[in-house]
Amino acid sequence: MTAPRVSFEFFPPQSLDASFRLWETVQVLSPLSPSFVSVTYGAGGTTRKLTHEAVSAIGSHYGLNVAAHLTCVDATRAETMAVAETYAAAGVSEIVALRGDAPNGAERFSAHPEGFASSVELIEALADTGKFKIRVGAYPESHPEAADQAANVAWLKRKIDAGATSAITQFFFEAESFFRFRDACEKAGIDAPIIPGILPIISWSGARRFAERCGTAVPQWLEQSFQKAARDGREDILATAIATELCDDLMAGGVEDLHFYTLNRPHLTREICHALGVAPDVRLQNVA
Repeated sequence: MTAPRVSFEFFPPQSLDASFRLWETVQVLSPLSPSFVSVTYGAGGTTRKLTHEAVSAIGSHYGLNVAAHLTCVDATRAETMAVAETYAAAGVSEIVALRGDAPNGAERFSAHPEGFASSVELIEALADTGKFKIRVGAYPESHPEAADQAANVAWLKRKIDAGATSAITQFFFEAESFFRFRDACEKAGIDAPIIPGILPIISWSGARRFAERCGTAVPQWLEQSFQKAARDGREDILATAIATELCDDLMAGGVEDLHFYTLNRPHLTREICHALGVAPDVRLQNVA
């Protein structure tokens, strides 16, 4: 089986220690020649400036293709598009366009009075500039705010029709979740690439909380497996095996691209990629 193309998500640092962790993550994973890397906003768009700084630094120092996250949260249309223009000026040609989560302290997203009301409006504005390849989010298991999965698929189609060229999914724990979603998207006439998002489980308690927050189903067998692994001190071995098997199943089903949510903890992601046959480019291992 041919090794997959891989991409990685990073988040911008908000402290000195976090900064060291980001740059270690980039240095460890960049030799795997990712097709792109993405850099997130913090909750509620709180790291907008830090995201821009990280995007610029990663692109200039490591030569990676960086897709910058951009959201609609707490900003006017003019402010949001000004951020997009600074990305373009820095040589960024890809954006991950998202509505964004509710700001800290708010239960639900509420659009700025002069801002974009949805990701579709943001995508349309970005597409009109003609400057970006636009990636969007997708939910193999229904978004917490969606009425049902059919509504979720219909919304993704609206985003693709608005100008997005590919989608990256929220993480999931079983390959069948992705395949059901992919089939539903094809039936709805969505022909843009849909890249599965993979979460290497660095901390089971953290992954479970994250899953509950974003609507990802937690299989009972997975809960039981990590409970047993914790007793035996084998969480890392189990996490590597489970993620590798998930990726193998996806590849057997025709998937050629995988996007890893690294949480700025690179070593488990690297081990999984190695197990999948993604070999490092030795010319890049010493790039600083």
